[in-house]
Amino acid sequence: MRIIIASRNKGKLKEILDLLQGVPIEAVLPEEIGLNLTVEEDGSTYRENAVKKARVYCEAGGQITLADDSGLEVDALDGRPGLHSARFSGKPGATDADRRAFLLEKLSSHPRPWPARFRSTVAIALPGGEIFTFEGECRGEIIPEERGTNGFGYDPIFLVEGSEKTMAELTMEEKNLLSHRARAILAARPRLLELAGKI
Repeated sequence: MRIIIASRNKGKLKEILDLLQGVPIEAVLPEEIGLNLTVEEDGSTYRENAVKKARVYCEAGGQITLADDSGLEVDALDGRPGLHSARFSGKPGATDADRRAFLLEKLSSHPRPWPARFRSTVAIALPGGEIFTFEGECRGEIIPEERGTNGFGYDPIFLVEGSEKTMAELTMEEKNLLSHRARAILAARPRLLELAGKI
């Protein structure tokens, strides 16, 4: 069974492909089948954004499509950056390091600890119009110093609850058990296995 993975984020793609090992699918990236789409993530929830991306790529590529939307929510900032995590820097062309620095600057006037959570919604769109969604969450706190090189985005400053490690210090095996995206993908695996059995 061929599935389009609707993302151009290389870090995210690696995580998703690792999590789908053992599921009898052929995962293809949009550019591999000539899809060069830009989907405006203008939904009011992670679910709306994930569903929109999955549906657009599914309709364009004519194949089952998996998409996700995720974000970091920090209590001291009233849940921000949330849906705007990838654009939370105040300037165009910002890097992950810029976004981390901007977040820490915003938090500097708030007392620690800085409780936070990563949230993810995965959407699977079928060519017939059917949509399935799955959610995952990982709790922790933001720390002021960066640690680890195994992640991307806010991973180096996110200390995972119940662990002494940041998300960027986790091995891929650990991350595939604990991360928000892992929990959402693992929830989706039975549905993908079911779909693979039907085709």
